[in-house]
Amino acid sequence: SFGTRNLKINSKSNGNNNKKRGERREGLRLLGGGGTLDVSGSGLCAGLEMAVSRNQSGMGAHRVSGTWVLLLFSFLSVAQGAGRMLVLLENTNMKETHSMFFSSLTDLGFNLTFKISDDPGLSLIKYGEFLYDHLIIFSPSVEDFGGNINVDTISTFIDGGGNVLVAASSDIGDPLRELGSECGIEFDEEKTSVIDHHNYDISDPGQHTLIIADNEQLLKAPTVVGKQPKNPLLFLGVGMVADPDNPLVLDILTGSSSSYSFFPDKPITQYPHGVGKNTLLIAGLQARNNARVVFSGSIDFFSDAFFNSPVQKATPGAERFSKTGNYELAVALSRWVFKEEGVLRVGKVSHNPVGETKPPNAYTITDLVEYNIVVERLTNGKWVPFDGDDIQLEFVRIDPFVRTYLKKKGGKYSVQFKLPDVYGVFQFKVDYNRLGFTHLYSSTQVSVRPLQHTQYERFIPSAYPYYASTFSMMVGLFLFSVVFLHMKEKEKAE
Repeated sequence: SFGTRNLKINSKSNGNNNKKRGERREGLRLLGGGGTLDVSGSGLCAGLEMAVSRNQSGMGAHRVSGTWVLLLFSFLSVAQGAGRMLVLLENTNMKETHSMFFSSLTDLGFNLTFKISDDPGLSLIKYGEFLYDHLIIFSPSVEDFGGNINVDTISTFIDGGGNVLVAASSDIGDPLRELGSECGIEFDEEKTSVIDHHNYDISDPGQHTLIIADNEQLLKAPTVVGKQPKNPLLFLGVGMVADPDNPLVLDILTGSSSSYSFFPDKPITQYPHGVGKNTLLIAGLQARNNARVVFSGSIDFFSDAFFNSPVQKATPGAERFSKTGNYELAVALSRWVFKEEGVLRVGKVSHNPVGETKPPNAYTITDLVEYNIVVERLTNGKWVPFDGDDIQLEFVRIDPFVRTYLKKKGGKYSVQFKLPDVYGVFQFKVDYNRLGFTHLYSSTQVSVRPLQHTQYERFIPSAYPYYASTFSMMVGLFLFSVVFLHMKEKEKAE
């Protein structure tokens, strides 16, 4: 809340004090309403723009001090950059057993709020507004969330653009199983584990459930998994299977060809839920609204014990590593799922006829047009130019009439092309969808008209034969007329 003392207004007019106080109150009302600023983003920007434009209009008007304008925008950038994150824990001890992972999130600038998953005061949405930007569920065995949080609430949160990280275990409860089904992920039954008799750690107690995953089992997408960790990964938990009809699911970490998911203390009497590389250890989802969700079958994957544990396959001559690669992968996944990586946005878009600087009211068929678009990528909290060579532009009416690649030119992408010989309402459309990146879409509507009657060619080359036939008929008629009029038949002799 910003009081009157926090807003500095310089006056150039010679009006009375009451008039000045009234204008100050008006400026405060426009900025926040009753001395309170809306720092949600658009509210502050809109109010500030209104106040500045109001104060700058007219002779002798008041203006907002530039120092305070910069202060307000700085406050806005901090408010938008700090991600509010709700962490639902199985118990309070997890803050200590998973402290390295939570510290990495704090280092990224997130504001973490820890709650027990069955806390009766839990709330994710209040008065139609999301109280948090991100959600972490580290309570695998929860049967009922506290407060007003349930699977429907979390689904609504995802539909609204929220990002979720879920970690399960062999003691998985029904809410996480139902949430996975909503996102195209099917968990195996309770008390089951991923088993691998060929790739288990030397410290495994004998059930071969403490398995080792190699880098080859990771998704080939550096945007999602970062740089591939040099050390193997340690996993202990439940297996998952992706819905084959859901194209949005990402197989981030799969089991080896010898892995399967079943009850570790029972003989196999039926076909396992997941077999081989079809068994998912970690899965991801990027929804059509760019919301991201990551499911891990192992809560221990993010623990300090697994981060610092030495790892060695229980095979003769296997190499021993001083620690796992879990920490590097966990940090990379958290950066991706909470949109610190793989985020694109469209900057300035412009189009104009070649040789001109401004777009016309309507283009003419076969015009030579130049299109420019700025694409930026979020890197370390800053927007930098995106470096890609596979961005395409389509010139669409109902179907694309032109499809061409955009070439990077300085800090923007541009291309020149000739408009089709078809008039109508068209769109410059950029629809960029790549693995690990947010969906980038830009559409600009323009009109294309036919040639005006003064723009047509006076003589069309393809019509020259018709021109020749016309003039030949005229010449022929003239000659025939001359001959007909001046030719006199000889008189017949009597």
